[in-house]
Amino acid sequence: MSEYTEPSPPAAGRPLPAPRIGRRRLLRAGLATGGALAAVRLLPATPAGAAPTGALRPPAAGNTPAPVTAAWPDWARFARLADGTFDEEADMQGRINQLKAQNVSVIELDTVLSDWLTDAEFTAHAALVKTFVGKAHAAGLKVVMYYPSLEVISPGGEKGRSFYKNDQGRTWVQRSLDGKPNVFYGSVVVWVDPGDESCWVSPNSPWRDYYLKRIKQLAATGVDGIWPDVPIYFDGVLSWCDASTWGAAAFTADTGLPALPKAANNDDPVFRRYVEWRHRNLLRFQLDIAAAGRSVNPDLVTFVETVSMDYRYATSIGLDGAYLRQAPDNVSQVWEVDILANEDGMRHATATDWTCLISMYKYARAASGTKPAWAFSYGWKADDASLVMAELIAAGCNPYEVKTPYKNDTTDAAMRTRMFGFVKANQQRLYDAGSAAEVGVYHSSASRDYVSPGEGNGMYANATAPAGIADWWGGDDPGMSCTTMPWMGEFRGTVKALVYAHIPFDTVTSPGLAAEDLARFKVVLLPNLQAVSDAEAAVLRGYVAGGGTVVLTGPAPTGLDEYGARRAEYALADVLGLRRADPLPASRRNAFGAGVCWYLGGDLPGLAYLRTADQAAGDRLLAPVRAAAPPSLGLSGDRRIHLEARRLGEETVVHLVNFTNFGDTPAAFRSTPASCTLTYAVPAGRTVAAVTVATPDGTDPAPRPVPFTVTGAVLSVPLTVAQYSVVGITVS
Repeated sequence: MSEYTEPSPPAAGRPLPAPRIGRRRLLRAGLATGGALAAVRLLPATPAGAAPTGALRPPAAGNTPAPVTAAWPDWARFARLADGTFDEEADMQGRINQLKAQNVSVIELDTVLSDWLTDAEFTAHAALVKTFVGKAHAAGLKVVMYYPSLEVISPGGEKGRSFYKNDQGRTWVQRSLDGKPNVFYGSVVVWVDPGDESCWVSPNSPWRDYYLKRIKQLAATGVDGIWPDVPIYFDGVLSWCDASTWGAAAFTADTGLPALPKAANNDDPVFRRYVEWRHRNLLRFQLDIAAAGRSVNPDLVTFVETVSMDYRYATSIGLDGAYLRQAPDNVSQVWEVDILANEDGMRHATATDWTCLISMYKYARAASGTKPAWAFSYGWKADDASLVMAELIAAGCNPYEVKTPYKNDTTDAAMRTRMFGFVKANQQRLYDAGSAAEVGVYHSSASRDYVSPGEGNGMYANATAPAGIADWWGGDDPGMSCTTMPWMGEFRGTVKALVYAHIPFDTVTSPGLAAEDLARFKVVLLPNLQAVSDAEAAVLRGYVAGGGTVVLTGPAPTGLDEYGARRAEYALADVLGLRRADPLPASRRNAFGAGVCWYLGGDLPGLAYLRTADQAAGDRLLAPVRAAAPPSLGLSGDRRIHLEARRLGEETVVHLVNFTNFGDTPAAFRSTPASCTLTYAVPAGRTVAAVTVATPDGTDPAPRPVPFTVTGAVLSVPLTVAQYSVVGITVS
């Protein structure tokens, strides 16, 4: 690899910068409508011949890494996280004591590492980090160090010296397909102050060596983990980076194609290869980061902050979190699960928006595989914050609690203390229990990338801000809504139908799909599945042949390859019992091997259910599910109570999250207890030994016995759920 040369210092004798407020959250609403661009001064495209001519040796191409075999430490599996930024060394102990009193177990330390630092400044700051780590360890807490992976901020860099203008930024920078450097000045994002410069660098440039060297320095401070922030091709001001010389060389080496695409054009097979290549390229960078840290400390873990969830944002920024699912060694994700409004949180959600939030947390849990899935728990006030965290925990993620839109404070200290106390008291039941779901919902990365591509990201359903609410996620652009998107809407509508039907399910992610990923399911839903690889199709075919049931929707079922090219024949034509030349039926059941494939043609039933909760569409979609996997659990009560089911030994652990405060239109937030009755089909020959309920909604987080009845072989438990209850059913 190219050698890194120490840059000239930003200014002679410059003191170590003061800690900055942590960097977070692209204001996508303004960017989506063009509103933020007026505040940005972009740099011109590089003249011909001015780009660097050297090419860093690209990482070796390869398949998805083998499944994880390393054991994860308990502190990471049971983590309760919060920011521990300090202003001065004298503030360290007070900050640590405060977090410990709030039942925090892991501190995310975010200081000055976003800034352009000389080696001397970095080394001096690493010494402060080491001091903080020592104090935290003495208090029984772990520390994970936050370090931006591809962005360098130069304070005052618009008019003064900067990393781009006066250092290696000009040669290392990401570039758009038309040659523009990915650098901006102005208030585009909340973490870059007016007058500062933000420079996004290429992961294939010598920055890679520079960054990994500093990762090793951080690993030597005694931190327990590294938190690299969003390794992405940042698209806040430019799209479809990285066409730098470094990126172009790596693309050619990996794909064998002679050149990058000329422009973003989904009809161009080279551009479609570029879309997928960026996912794999960023995956290798993440693996290199984890390996660098562990070369210094074999016990070090890495949690990559990942802002792209199940929606289309992953396509535009290149970071598909599911590619890391099967990565070796101790590397997982911190999922930045975004909310509706920066200064309102989820307080004006619709019920459909809430099912979108459920979908994101379920995706996060699935995409992290068997590894811990840490996730942001954003809130604006105590009551909405606790409900969001309840959904996060029910999905099986570990909470990183933070007040939106920044990350250096709690929404409410008493709420954090109470919720984290509940997690601490019930951590084995929350994180050691395995899923009891017999239904899987397949998330196809390739279909997300190539089926009905467009500008909107589809993060939530309601893109129009309620009256009086500013900084809304969708920027009042209807095209941002997942209800307008054939693939995204079908996936999200399938999730909504299962949630409303109280059917436990798990998301299944597509990169690296293997037979063991499907083995525990009786039925797998394949919403609008169009783009599949031959290997992926073979796994699905084997699943059905072995006795599984699949439910496939969409106008061209498995009609594209993994790069979005039209197949001459459906990849699963034999499983479907359909060929391209056949007219698509409204419905078809085809026996294949020992299993069954249901194809639901015509209108997309999931999308219809997402838009209107149309009962006929929901029944059409779920009838094959109920036939193939009759549920052992049932819930009589409002459909807006989310049910999750897991097993821990002889105990069935049922999570109930009450979102009945949300309706079809946004309204003021309220939290109203909901009555319901949980039923459970007792296995033959077994008896119910105990039923308990634990909740963070009161003062005692411990499980307590509750009354129940057994009639025949059916257990009934009447319940009142305030926000969140965890029911334990033990049989003997």
